[in-house]
Amino acid sequence: MQTRIGEIASLITAICWTINAIAFESAGKKVGSMAVSYIRLFIAFVLLGITSYFTRGIPLPIDANGHIWFWLMVSGLFGFVLGDMFLFQAFIDIGSRISLLIMSASPPIAALVSFFIMGERISILGLTGMFVTMAGIALVILSRNPEEKKMQFNRPIKGIIYACIGALGQALGLVFSKLGMGSYDAFASTQIRLIAAFVAYTIIITVQKKWPEIKTAFDDKKSINQIALGAVFGPYIGVAFSLIALQYTATGIVSSITNISPVIIIPASIIVFKEKVLPKEVLGAFISIAGIIILFL
Repeated sequence: MQTRIGEIASLITAICWTINAIAFESAGKKVGSMAVSYIRLFIAFVLLGITSYFTRGIPLPIDANGHIWFWLMVSGLFGFVLGDMFLFQAFIDIGSRISLLIMSASPPIAALVSFFIMGERISILGLTGMFVTMAGIALVILSRNPEEKKMQFNRPIKGIIYACIGALGQALGLVFSKLGMGSYDAFASTQIRLIAAFVAYTIIITVQKKWPEIKTAFDDKKSINQIALGAVFGPYIGVAFSLIALQYTATGIVSSITNISPVIIIPASIIVFKEKVLPKEVLGAFISIAGIIILFL
């Protein structure tokens, strides 16, 4: 059973990402992506502190050494700040379903980053997997213009770029989490990442004078409930289980399983957002996931 802990944790993570995306898309369209990004940090941090107290006897990660603190804070800056800040705006601009599909590029990016930073080799099969993943994404976000007879994006280019930056941030966050966490507690590790993100977001909000936007968000009770739901399944349960998965199995396996969200979210998007999903979009989602699996064979 222990050999499957990582795979089970990865599957739970994928389900959490789906719920998280739907909740944050709904809230973000009402109160803005910055408010969603910032408020969920508080909720997740409190929940993680309570969990750490009952599981480890201490509510804060005060037992982590300097190596763990440094790399997990770097991971938090890339994953929770760079990655999520742009991803949440992409949720608003192009929707959570297409955003998650583009996010399936994160594992290939993580493989490339691991190659340059940690010297991990990429096989010919791995390169093939990267190509297949990108082909699946391209199938969905590109369409032929019948008048000009050329391919063009069928979604707002800004949202696509934001989702791509989100994928880059998530990939870097994953690599640095693996580098810094080791055997350290997953919930405490997430707290360290959240602390780094909290400091960074506070600076960004202050510089951009976004505090009135944050205050206004608290007046929308429905949005706050949606943010709370997303915080529970995203930076609390989801992130913690992704880190547990990394402790028990290879990064590639974790990436492959957790990135099935683009398929899981399809029926949810139809039911919740009343989206019309084209057959080629379903096919593209499956192709992108197939590419991730090939990448790590």
